[in-house]
Amino acid sequence: MTVLDKMNWFVLRVATNREDSVRERLVKRIKADGLEHRIPQVIVPVERITEIKGGKKRVVNRKIYPGYIMIQARLGEKDSDDPEDQKVWFALHETPGLKDFVGGSGTVPTPMSDEEVESVLAAMQESEEAPKMAVKVKRGDTVRIKEGAFEGFDGTVEEILESQGKLRISVTIFGRATSVEIEHWLVEPV
Repeated sequence: MTVLDKMNWFVLRVATNREDSVRERLVKRIKADGLEHRIPQVIVPVERITEIKGGKKRVVNRKIYPGYIMIQARLGEKDSDDPEDQKVWFALHETPGLKDFVGGSGTVPTPMSDEEVESVLAAMQESEEAPKMAVKVKRGDTVRIKEGAFEGFDGTVEEILESQGKLRISVTIFGRATSVEIEHWLVEPV
């Protein structure tokens, strides 16, 4: 039994910003061809993030790997005489927008390791339960506070408190450095 004869996860290249539409086309083709038992899952790896646009807080999906989708599949041999193997390969190669497999040599793609799959799926699950905040700054960056009691002050990011959606910033007040906690959307990079 080869790696292609058992259920594995694979990564496929697709056009960036077309991941969702390519996924939908592939899922429709899988259903139309009755291949759900051979390709049970097709996912676009995303994480949920909290961002602020126009002063409004919202939760959005951000692609973890733009330009790629993941499939769980039992591919079978590409040059097999088995008609079902041929249908699987045909569906993958003839779906508009799908390019090629990541890794492997020509006809034998390399499956993802169990650790890689678990890592991606865990990141997706974790962000579903508690969306990350879309922080455009990192520790050590200088920021300007846009609103609140410290509006107009510049400070240095000491710590990012993701679970609270806040930043701990060192601000100089009356000649002394003081740590303040501010919501991440109330600052902008300087």
